[in-house]
Amino acid sequence: MKTLIRPAISLFVLLSAVTGVLYPLVVTGIGKATLSDQTRGSLIEKDHKLVGSTLIGQNFSSPGYFWGRPSATSPQPYNGASSGGSNLGPTNPAQKAAVADRVRALHDADPTNLQAIPVDLVTASGSGLDPEISPAAAYYQLQRVANTRHMDPETVRKLIAQHTEMPQLGVLGEYRVNVLKLNLALDQQNTVIQR
Repeated sequence: MKTLIRPAISLFVLLSAVTGVLYPLVVTGIGKATLSDQTRGSLIEKDHKLVGSTLIGQNFSSPGYFWGRPSATSPQPYNGASSGGSNLGPTNPAQKAAVADRVRALHDADPTNLQAIPVDLVTASGSGLDPEISPAAAYYQLQRVANTRHMDPETVRKLIAQHTEMPQLGVLGEYRVNVLKLNLALDQQNTVIQR
């Protein structure tokens, strides 16, 4: 029995050291060397102050900012500790009520906008933390943002185009606009307003 236990314990210690210590250190080192921004959480700083991450949405509600996709996290929006979808189907009365409230909020913020509202402005993503919207959702909000900031709509249109990201490798995913990056670019072009 002793002849079986000693090799088993030795193998257990060796594999624990390799998979529990050595492998994570090597992978973390490679990540920091090749993808340093991502390993730090893709954080964005402005004037040496942390303003957010490109990976997690933020709750912009001022009419002078682009609004992101609604968050399904509670009790506060875009709470990384509560990530997850609402799991409400399209025929669920609670989902219908939430979408109707979001449509009403968009109409109240810009009553003259008669365009069809892009679906990503009224439905939450699977994680509830989505930091990006479709270009259509950004262009839908263009006039409201330009009017509130007293900016030329063409300037805002160019900012949207500059911040529209292509699908990864040209085929994976959709065209998208990171809301935080776009709003920070707006602040650089124009006076910072209350979120």
